[in-house]
Amino acid sequence: MNTNPSATLRTGVLYYGDNLDILRHHIPDESIDLIYLDPPFNSNRSYNVLFRESSGAASDAQLEAFEDTWQWGPSAERAYDEVVTGPHQKVARMLKAMVEGLTRNDVAAYLTMLGIRLIHLHRVLKPTGSIYLHCDPAAGHYLKVLMDAVFDPRNFRNEIVWKYQKYQKHDMTYFARNSDRLLWYAKDASSHYTFKPQFLDLDHPKRYLKRAWDKQTRRIVNVKDDKGHVVYITVDKQKVDDVWNITYLMPAARERLGYPTQKPLALLERIISASSNPGDIVLDPFCGCGTAVHAAHKLGRRWIGIDVTYLAIGLIRRRMRDAFPDIEIEEIGAPVDLAGAHALAAHDKYQFQWWALDRLGAQPVSGKKKGADRGIDGVIPFFAGPAEDYKRAIVSVKGGEHVTVAAVRDLKGVLEREKEPVGILLALASPTKEMVTEAAASGFYESDFWNRKFPRVQIITVEEMLAGKRADIPWGKAPFAKAPTEKERAQQETLL
Repeated sequence: MNTNPSATLRTGVLYYGDNLDILRHHIPDESIDLIYLDPPFNSNRSYNVLFRESSGAASDAQLEAFEDTWQWGPSAERAYDEVVTGPHQKVARMLKAMVEGLTRNDVAAYLTMLGIRLIHLHRVLKPTGSIYLHCDPAAGHYLKVLMDAVFDPRNFRNEIVWKYQKYQKHDMTYFARNSDRLLWYAKDASSHYTFKPQFLDLDHPKRYLKRAWDKQTRRIVNVKDDKGHVVYITVDKQKVDDVWNITYLMPAARERLGYPTQKPLALLERIISASSNPGDIVLDPFCGCGTAVHAAHKLGRRWIGIDVTYLAIGLIRRRMRDAFPDIEIEEIGAPVDLAGAHALAAHDKYQFQWWALDRLGAQPVSGKKKGADRGIDGVIPFFAGPAEDYKRAIVSVKGGEHVTVAAVRDLKGVLEREKEPVGILLALASPTKEMVTEAAASGFYESDFWNRKFPRVQIITVEEMLAGKRADIPWGKAPFAKAPTEKERAQQETLL
């Protein structure tokens, strides 16, 4: 299985990369106390990520970054072969039956790509640990069978129903879908796996008669005190069962960060509180917008997050630093020097683009559809003054080994079309003399409010950006939705 059981475990880490590779080479055997995963389900659609402008309004720009479709291809075929020919033959037989029944389609690819990862998640989980797999009803039946094969049906603990309420269309032709599923398995249910019952405070405490078993009459009778009065018990807490009523994150919720599948913090806090102890290690191999690592840090657990998109890693870093201003986060897998930037650009131009924009402090606006960006890869909103409110610096990213003056002229055309004052050309290659001359000839954006001039077209190389250079523009607010600090959240909960 190409594992590295002697790897040194590091926590407080965000890994950028394929979680299968990270699990194999960075996570030792039986080192994790709790795993939560919410893998993207094959639903033949692309999730659009909406970023909020500095004003708080939703941006018109949408980024097709989180495609939740795994298609059958060479990667799925290799994963299938590895499982079928590997040592985990119980899993191999089950996966083979599902692939043969479904044929080699996208659902089979999803199950195959997840199956090989579940095998490694089983490997890294401690004997006292647990795993929670989050899924919607459309995939739950497939995933339950796959989880039984990997973790053994005897270790199945609960199928938890997360019940919520969200807006529904009036012309629906089916019952409203207001629930998700959580499949909870212990690594070894016969051992002392971690579980602490959870309780809810009742808004209206309930009063019950105290009853007891009378051995003489062999009946349940009322309990009386020494004066003959019937004894009552007041109950102000209720034990949580397998149906969890936790509020769905509505679009206007302050907790919202613009991530389409974001889960409420309360959901992850309940999972982590129930199945881990302070100081334990929590792993989220599909960490998305980072709700699991946020909840883990808040509750005093150590954590590891993995995601295959740099956009997600950047979002989590900002979220954690917003919520915990003094936190130290280590990132592994993202470029830290010019050689790493060249390697990322050669491997995946979109990931390079999102990494470069994140490092520059720009908001991505373009996806993978050719021509969809209309020459705009990112924007940096800035305050232009009371009369003009917010304007945008347009960012164009060039990750090629060669760049010409045409890139500068194209950017000038975008500025004229969009009627924006400043453009930033962020280039991996060094600019030519002709490019520098063309950019200088573009003149300046003169701001009466800021009482100075700003170059209208600016060229910044990746090497300069890594050394700390940033766009020369007026002050502006961060273009991303800002998570409240945990101190602010606690104050708000106290008021409520």
